[in-house]
Amino acid sequence: MLEDRLPLKASWLDTRLGPMIAIADEEALYLLEFVDRRGLEREIERLRQRGKSAIIPGMSDPIRSIEHELAQYFDGTLTEFQTPLFLLGSPFQKSVWNQLIKIPPGETRSYSDIAAAIGNPNAFRAVAQANGANQLAIVIPCHRVINANGDMGGYGGGITRKQWLLNHENQGR
Repeated sequence: MLEDRLPLKASWLDTRLGPMIAIADEEALYLLEFVDRRGLEREIERLRQRGKSAIIPGMSDPIRSIEHELAQYFDGTLTEFQTPLFLLGSPFQKSVWNQLIKIPPGETRSYSDIAAAIGNPNAFRAVAQANGANQLAIVIPCHRVINANGDMGGYGGGITRKQWLLNHENQGR
């Protein structure tokens, strides 16, 4: 017998950096990604399976909230997101994501910095993997993580967007 789970809602959001997809239930945001992110279909399917829920087009309060907050973020008037989040990941991944949220706008940290902050200084490769598994672009600011040598490193939304986001946040400092 299948669980009685309400379907997750998915909406297309237009932003200055291109369209994004937001997926949420009535309580929290589960996913926020640029629609051209490589592997997005697999990410959505994994979310559907792990959440044991259908994903249908629609709107919910968390999607309305993140749409409003993204507009403020891109206008430069918001630096801290308040939309409730549902973090679907391992305890290790969640510990990394919680550290990412603590990085102030306009600042960067290295994968090694994050590994040290979670008390596992040798786990920088695992931190990089957890960073890449983040499904909440911009809100969990994986764009603020760079290589120890100062190079940009990767970003699921593309290096051009990562650079734009960092420049945008630096203007507000």
